[in-house]
Amino acid sequence: SFEPAIVKKRQRRLTGVDEMVLSLSAKGLTHGEISAHLAEVYGADVSKTTISTITDKVMDGMAEWQNRPLDRVYPVVFIDAINVKIRDGQVANRPIYVALAVTAEGHRDILGLWAGDGGEGAKHWLRVLSELKNRGVEDVLMLVCDGLKGLPDAVGEVWPRTVVQTCVVHLLRASFRYAARQDWDKIAKALKPIYTAPTEDAATTRFLEFAETWGKKYPAIVRLW
Repeated sequence: SFEPAIVKKRQRRLTGVDEMVLSLSAKGLTHGEISAHLAEVYGADVSKTTISTITDKVMDGMAEWQNRPLDRVYPVVFIDAINVKIRDGQVANRPIYVALAVTAEGHRDILGLWAGDGGEGAKHWLRVLSELKNRGVEDVLMLVCDGLKGLPDAVGEVWPRTVVQTCVVHLLRASFRYAARQDWDKIAKALKPIYTAPTEDAATTRFLEFAETWGKKYPAIVRLW
C-alpha cells in the first residue's frame, strides 16, 4: 500500500531531467554533450537514446502546433525573417520566417515558424502565406513587412484586399543607411512626426517639411519615404 511521493512506482526518469535536456538541446548541444554534461554536473546517467526520446516528444508537439487551425480573420499580421545559426550536419546561417498576428481580441499570436534554405525571398513568403490561408486564414486586414521586392505581389495573390504596410522600423533602418552616423538622431527626430501624424494630410505636411530641410543633403531618404 506504500506510494512513494518523489519517485513514483515504475517511474523511469526524475522530474526536471526532461526540462534540462530540452534546455541544453535548445542551446545547441549534441545528445552526446548533453549526456556528458548531466553525468559530470548531476551524476545522472542519461543515455543518448533517452535524450532522443525526450526531444522527439517535443518535435511531435511542434508539428501539431505548426499545423493547428487559425482564425478566419486577423486585423494585423507582421512578417519578417530572422537569420539564425542552425546545426544540420554543420552549423550555418539560415533564415527563419516568422508570422506574428494581432488577434481580434488584441492578443499577439505567433502563427508559425518556417526554416528557409537560402536568403529571404518573395517566392518563399508566397508559400508561407498560402499555408496560412490553407490553415483557415481567409483574410488579413493589414500586413506589415519590410521593403522586400515582390512581397506586396505575393500578398495580393493570397489575400487580394489586404493593405500592405511597410514596417516603420525597417524604413528607419533603410533611411539611416543613406545618412552619416552623426545625423542619425536628427533624422530619426525629423521623421517621427511623419509616421505618428494623426491624419494623412498632416503626415504629408510633415514630410514636405522634412524634404525641405534634408532633401538637398539626403535626396535618397526623401525618395525612400
